[in-house]
Amino acid sequence: MRAILTRRQILGSALAGSAATALAGAPALAAQRPIRVADLLRGSIDATQYGARPGAGDDQSAVLQKALELATQEGRPLFLPPGRYQVSNLTLPAGAQLVGIAGGTRIEYRGGGHCIVAENADRITLSGLVIDGANRMLGDYTSGLVHLSNIATAILEDCELQGSSKNGFSLERCGGRIERCTIGGAADAGILSMEARGLAIRNNTVETCANGGILVHRWSEGSDGTQVFGNRISAISARDGGTGQNGNGINVFRAHDVMVANNHIADCAFSAIRSNTGSNVQIANNTCLRSGETAIYSEFAFQGAVIANNIVDGAAKGISISNFREGGRLSVCSGNLVRNLVTVGPYPSSPPGFGWGIAAEADTVVTGNTIEGAPVFGIGLGWGPYLRNVAATGNILRLCGVGIAVSVVEGAEKTLISGNVISDSRLGAIIGYRWAEATTGDLSLSGADRYPHLTISNNTTM
Repeated sequence: MRAILTRRQILGSALAGSAATALAGAPALAAQRPIRVADLLRGSIDATQYGARPGAGDDQSAVLQKALELATQEGRPLFLPPGRYQVSNLTLPAGAQLVGIAGGTRIEYRGGGHCIVAENADRITLSGLVIDGANRMLGDYTSGLVHLSNIATAILEDCELQGSSKNGFSLERCGGRIERCTIGGAADAGILSMEARGLAIRNNTVETCANGGILVHRWSEGSDGTQVFGNRISAISARDGGTGQNGNGINVFRAHDVMVANNHIADCAFSAIRSNTGSNVQIANNTCLRSGETAIYSEFAFQGAVIANNIVDGAAKGISISNFREGGRLSVCSGNLVRNLVTVGPYPSSPPGFGWGIAAEADTVVTGNTIEGAPVFGIGLGWGPYLRNVAATGNILRLCGVGIAVSVVEGAEKTLISGNVISDSRLGAIIGYRWAEATTGDLSLSGADRYPHLTISNNTTM
């Protein structure tokens, strides 16, 4: 029977053969072709064959551009050995695969236009590269240190981006994946995706960016389908100010059918996760620490949001599902843990101010959540007449100012408050509000029958 050798056996035999040749003497060793790292990268072409020089102090843009074009014409990856390569204005041809050794292969942008761009391709791959923008200015025509446009499958993996004067990765109308990359120090966002086509952003580290972490945006509303899974995001500022446009760990804008799950997000100036006009968004199993404003936000003209099983520890507001006036409606808020809220935010807030646990307005179930230490409201239901078809059931609220605040303004519609456990709420368990003003006694004790839109029953208060 014919023997079948594994890849490990073949490599082992090759290494053993090299050792035996070395023992036979120096001339034989010189005749032996050395095993290079590039040989182990299947089918790749070593850029040094085309004149690239790792560590050279001069501009290697022209050499690398030519090497990319030739390697791509052959359908093979271009391998950059470890070292520093100074470049400007690299344009990846359709199908290009640029591969280095993670942490060892360093591309440094010299300025004068763009660093790396590609457009109108079925596939582009960047792998194992450190890309340093050196904080040099990028041209008006590019919005990121790596800018890809209209790429059916973009593969960006095991890369490190730093020092971008704009965004780190900027993708327009791209599919594919951004995976196991580290992006730090971007002057705008770490990752910007515009009008994605089935993009996956997973297991990346995004930190110390000036305006945003991961942005999933669209120019116009539509199905996007991006998956944002398992990322670590921290220290996101809001250099350009505003009341929520900047300073978010993950920001979904006009993008529908987006999934945000299993991310660890800390120390964002505004929200850990903010979805604006994102319908059918799922926000689940995230850890959100020390958010400057609302930790998790689903706002404005959305229809459909599931916010489930998240941990919020430290924020000016915990979870807000709001803007029924703008069409925001239809959601499930369940199984979340919200704690350690504060009354100070990044801007002055009109009454009743910051310090809410969970807020909801329309066609929403708020169930099975645990809220502790919300100094204003544990749960706030409605705002003025903007309250319809909300059920707050089976929640545990402890050490809050008011356990549950509910609108009793004319025009507020059907609301169920049942089966909640409310303890140590210093201002009352369930209080009716007209806008920001408390206008009832504790409705868990009496008076609920004065408001036909309210059904309040079977709550346990202590």
